[in-house]
Amino acid sequence: MDTNRPAPRLDVIGLVTSDMGASLAFYRLLGLDLPPGAEHAPHVELALPGGARVLWDTEETVRSYDPSWTRPSGGDRVALAFRCADPEQVDAVYETLTAAGHRGHLKPWDAVWGQRYAVVLDPDGAAVSLYADADADAV
Repeated sequence: MDTNRPAPRLDVIGLVTSDMGASLAFYRLLGLDLPPGAEHAPHVELALPGGARVLWDTEETVRSYDPSWTRPSGGDRVALAFRCADPEQVDAVYETLTAAGHRGHLKPWDAVWGQRYAVVLDPDGAAVSLYADADADAV
């Protein structure tokens, strides 16, 4: 690597979705401030605090520049995790998402590593973790 240049930095987390509207509705329930009408776009970007971005692309958009792309199958390749304010919020967010029809994967539990933890699947089947330190003062 060229030592005269800064190291590359992680800038984007990209998600490919089969249903933009369903995917954005899920992530809105998690508090992401996505613009109204974005569900009709083939590509959506959201800047996160700290400067990184999350991008959503429809499967058709990805195939437009990579015709050999196929939907992944099998286990998760990327994990998204949302920190909650406290253990009670983990339970509440899990309930909100599953009540809205999203599939729960792992119901909230007290993990041996000291967190309240749960996993919900987004509309494309990607695992999204919810967690909070068991000692809410540790956040």
